[in-house]
Amino acid sequence: MRAVSAVFALSVAIFAAIPASAAQPAQTANVRIVVPVHDIQRGETIVDSDLTYQMVTGDRPLGGVAVATSELDGKEARRFIQAGEAVRTDDVRLPVLVTKGSTVTMTFDEPGITLMATGRATSEGGLGETVTIVNPVSYRQITGVVTGPGTVRAGDVTSASTKVADTTQP
Repeated sequence: MRAVSAVFALSVAIFAAIPASAAQPAQTANVRIVVPVHDIQRGETIVDSDLTYQMVTGDRPLGGVAVATSELDGKEARRFIQAGEAVRTDDVRLPVLVTKGSTVTMTFDEPGITLMATGRATSEGGLGETVTIVNPVSYRQITGVVTGPGTVRAGDVTSASTKVADTTQP
């Protein structure tokens, strides 16, 4: 019986505390975000002069919203962005250097030798992004990293040759 009355007293204390904490207003904070000073068209490369800062108030975190111009400078707009609108980091990407369907030069680097071949890109990508290329002779798909306009560093030849060397040893 004592245990039941102790639990009852504890639950009354907890329920009595809830309305007091719920009655407190939520704290709002000022957050500085990046907004464009003019409309930015889809595909347009964003430069620092296209951007400014704006203070906004909010009681919840602004997930994915750019808070520094460096997050957007030099990137390309994925969609039309209105002046004064908060810009999400998903709204921009690195400028496309390899377009889908274009002919690209693939390079395979190995110590002492560099092989070059052409292929057709089946996806698009910017500097440092991974794209897929089809070899027009074998029709094999190869993944590579974009290194410049129309150029891709293909495959990890070093790890493949190491695996071959390891399997040939007794």
